[in-house]
Amino acid sequence: MRDSLSFKKLTCSVTAAGLLLGVQSPVRAQAAAPLHYVALGDSYASAPYVSRVRPGTPAKCRRSELNYPGRIALRLRPRTFKDMSCSGASLRHLTARQGENPPQLSALKANTTLVTLTIGGNDIGFGRWKTCAVLSLTDPNGAPCRARLRREGADPFAALARTERGFGAALRKIRERSPLAEVYVVGYPLLLPPSGRGCYPRVPFARGDVAMVRSVQNRLNGMLARQARAHGAVFVDLSAPGHDMCQRNDDRRWIEPLIPGRRAAPFHPNANGAAAMSRAVLRALRSPVGA
Repeated sequence: MRDSLSFKKLTCSVTAAGLLLGVQSPVRAQAAAPLHYVALGDSYASAPYVSRVRPGTPAKCRRSELNYPGRIALRLRPRTFKDMSCSGASLRHLTARQGENPPQLSALKANTTLVTLTIGGNDIGFGRWKTCAVLSLTDPNGAPCRARLRREGADPFAALARTERGFGAALRKIRERSPLAEVYVVGYPLLLPPSGRGCYPRVPFARGDVAMVRSVQNRLNGMLARQARAHGAVFVDLSAPGHDMCQRNDDRRWIEPLIPGRRAAPFHPNANGAAAMSRAVLRALRSPVGA
């Protein structure tokens, strides 16, 4: 835990506790500031079906014990750990109840020192990718999903601007509730290879829809990174190629296709993906500049 907080946050801790502790070295300041970790997010954070559900948590959140927040907590052993991630969560569930799950931001306290956040996919319609997969059967070489979304007025590109405003507001609320916390915005791993026509029928996206899916995800991750920088948070990039749903090697694949080959929900991180997400956050935590 001693290597997990950046010098920037250590300086904040010294300032906040200066009257009691006086001038100290970063190591002593860090030892005097226990780690209090809160994890926020949607199903990419909760990692449904990757492992057994965390005891005592809402069943519908499908919050796996070995999701990336759980793995981080096992490694850092924080003084307190609260995982609020929940399958199906959107930005509004940060401040509103989602079934049995309280508003996620309710877990934030003035002494919270670490926050991870993965959210925004449901706000732009990630849940519709399963529908896109079914529609691919009707026109494998066309773009049936893009056509359906336009007819229904559910264009994910149009939703991005609204989601960006909401995401920025969420980061401000996190800062207000936990001013001493380091905030890490964890991006979404790639669903598809960064180029090419996909891998139909293994991943059933029609060839004309592949570019749309890829572009939507790239723009979402770009928005998350932009808003993280604008609000003093750190963006953790998971867009490394070679780990998407098209990978046949189970050890390389981070995201499972429509018919999972490993334990995971379709189009969601498997154990490899959850582990990769936790490693990426831990690397960022060890960096002196949080990058």
